[in-house]
Amino acid sequence: MALGKTRRRIGAALAAVVLSLAMTGSLAMTGAAAAGPPLEGSFGERFQLQSGPQRVPDTAFTTRDGETVSLRDYEGRVLLVNFWATWCPPCVEEMPTLDALAADMNSDAFKVMAVSTDRGGAKKVNEFLDKKMRLDSLDIYLDPQAKLARAFEVKGMPTTYLVDAGGVVVGYLQGAADWNSAPVKKLIRYYVARAEADTGSG
Repeated sequence: MALGKTRRRIGAALAAVVLSLAMTGSLAMTGAAAAGPPLEGSFGERFQLQSGPQRVPDTAFTTRDGETVSLRDYEGRVLLVNFWATWCPPCVEEMPTLDALAADMNSDAFKVMAVSTDRGGAKKVNEFLDKKMRLDSLDIYLDPQAKLARAFEVKGMPTTYLVDAGGVVVGYLQGAADWNSAPVKKLIRYYVARAEADTGSG
């Protein structure tokens, strides 16, 4: 009898410990979610979270090869969409950091997209890239009539938008930035992890 009581007490104690650990883990996850997306350093100070849900526009633009695409074609991946032009010095200045970010993080879960608004289209952009800029990993897209830029209500360049895997605009940053920095990557990983969690729960 005494041995049985001891075993029951040990079992109850172990169950209490497991429950406590489970509750602690649950609270930690809730706290992390409540904290929201990580916005750190000068990048975090400049990045503007979208005030309300805004789905990406279904506006057509093209690849450098002339294929017509839409941002909604890329749903399922977190996107960093950068609007730039060859005549814009800050745009050109930050492009190597976008290229480095693409080299490090482009995957089935995330993609960097640099959308040129040059009116000269592919000819202008290709000449610029061939003569003045080597980009090994960054995919360039064309929006020569600025239809996509207008749909986003871009007010100046460069302007860069972060879009979650559901095709909803998370926020944006106007002006040049170091897109290969640790705070940027941390924010991107937050949304990639959230998409993976949503997929797992589905």
